[in-house]
Amino acid sequence: MASYDLTPRIAPNLDRHLVFPMLEFLQERQLYPDEEILKSKIELLSQTNMVDYAMDIHKSLYHTEDVPQDMMERRAEVVARLKALEEAATPLVNFLQNPSAVQELRADRSYNLQMLQDRHQIGPEQIEALYQYAKFQFECGNYSGAADYLYQYRALCTNSERNLSALWGKLAAEILMQNWDIALEELNRLKEIIDSKSFSSPLNQVQSRIWLMNWSLFIFFNNENGRTQIIDLFNQDKYLNAIQTNAPHLLRYLATAFIVNKRRRPQFKDFIRVVQQEQHAFKDPIIEFLASVYVNYDFDGAQKKMRECEELILNDPFLGKRVEEGNFSTVPLRDEFLENARLFIFETYCRIHRRIDLGVLAEKVNLNYEEAERWIVNLIRTSKLEAKIDSKLGTIVIEPNNPNVYEQLIDHTKGLSGRTYKLVTQVLEHAQAQPAR
Repeated sequence: MASYDLTPRIAPNLDRHLVFPMLEFLQERQLYPDEEILKSKIELLSQTNMVDYAMDIHKSLYHTEDVPQDMMERRAEVVARLKALEEAATPLVNFLQNPSAVQELRADRSYNLQMLQDRHQIGPEQIEALYQYAKFQFECGNYSGAADYLYQYRALCTNSERNLSALWGKLAAEILMQNWDIALEELNRLKEIIDSKSFSSPLNQVQSRIWLMNWSLFIFFNNENGRTQIIDLFNQDKYLNAIQTNAPHLLRYLATAFIVNKRRRPQFKDFIRVVQQEQHAFKDPIIEFLASVYVNYDFDGAQKKMRECEELILNDPFLGKRVEEGNFSTVPLRDEFLENARLFIFETYCRIHRRIDLGVLAEKVNLNYEEAERWIVNLIRTSKLEAKIDSKLGTIVIEPNNPNVYEQLIDHTKGLSGRTYKLVTQVLEHAQAQPAR
């Protein structure tokens, strides 16, 4: 299943430190030879200050206790640079570690800068030194210290570009520490800035949105409400356009969120149109599964794709998250995906058949006869299905489901307010973009 691995597509849109958890997952799943993964790690580490980690991997890769001279020299450089940056940032760090002194700070950044200069002789040079020190700490792998210093730096920084850079660094640090709730807050802050900021080029704004969505995968698939949140973000017009234009690989995760989301989102029908447009441009089993069920009505094809989807999920760094239960390890998302995928096939199959042979249905949903019968009984019992089972003939008789005219009216008008809001927003943005006359 290495052919479906999206790491080569996702990695260029991540900070290099965020690639390490993905490589760890791939190594654990043995999707690639160990030697290949270790070489990739060393290549990544060569562009960071995590020299000790690089040395350990070098020893594992080449089965030796010796390390190259250039690594030893690089380590000495890193230690010396760290000490120099620490000395430059010490006045401001000492101030920030003094609770009584910190109480002097206010929400007004201009006041803070003047106060620091007048009372503590801390000027722009020391504030810049704090940023460089935080950045260096991050490159050394000290994500906790980097997150704290970047947070404090942002409270003092008046440069919007540098402030934005610090926010990206803070987000990366929180992700790497697996502080998912704080990371989600930083993600939302970043989204607000990206959507409201004036970029030198529209392409830069699109690229920032693509980076944001790739980074968000770590958060959404480790957050309780992540499946809803990923739909809320990725399915917005501007973000969905960015996906279709420059990052079609992200459709895998949006499609998965739609499939496993227990609340059938009204946007799902619109998303199927996107699937129809992109099914030939981006080859992915999950996208092809939806296309088989809802576009081509190819139930045999959907059955085959469902098997591929199961393997894909197990080997995807975001979808294949494992949960340890006693001596067993499970992948909850895989089980939910397969359950809902069967339901999708069954619902679509029922729309075009009034009487269904249970044996045929069992084959379509990848279950044996007894499992399929229990599954259908459970669906009927939980009111997800209006049907009866004819045990003598081994068939399912689908009850006619005439749509309620009032429900149809509600469905058609449900998204009206949202579409109106989008239209008004676009008109206002266009008007503001026009030069004043």
